Amino acid sequence: MNITLTERAATQIRRQLDKRGSGIALRIGIKQVGCTGLTHTFELADEVRPGEHSFESHGARLLVDAKSLLVLDGSHIDFVVEGLSQRFKFDNPNVDSECGCGESFNVKKPVNAVAATPVDLQPSASS
Repeated sequence: MNITLTERAATQIRRQLDKRGSGIALRIGIKQVGCTGLTHTFELADEVRPGEHSFESHGARLLVDAKSLLVLDGSHIDFVVEGLSQRFKFDNPNVDSECGCGESFNVKKPVNAVAATPVDLQPSASS
């Protein structure tokens, strides 16, 4: 299982942690919401929770829970500025469709089917 960051995304994570003055990583995940079904969640993290996977790239760290990792596996995350908007942009090979506003997405397999797939969930790190 793997998630990678561009240098821009890593820089943004480090900036946010520096601005906050504490923290060890950006915690990302998914939740059910929106017009297409799923959306990304973001939270600055102070600790690694039990069952979370840690990924490091360009000097920044991501934390992802096991259920979210099944959907986010293989994602490449960039940080983009488009006009007045700034956001993390996911290139996720598991996405089947996105809503018109870009806030939610659907995966090729229903989340319940993905979550039921047997997967080796041993913690791993990547760079």
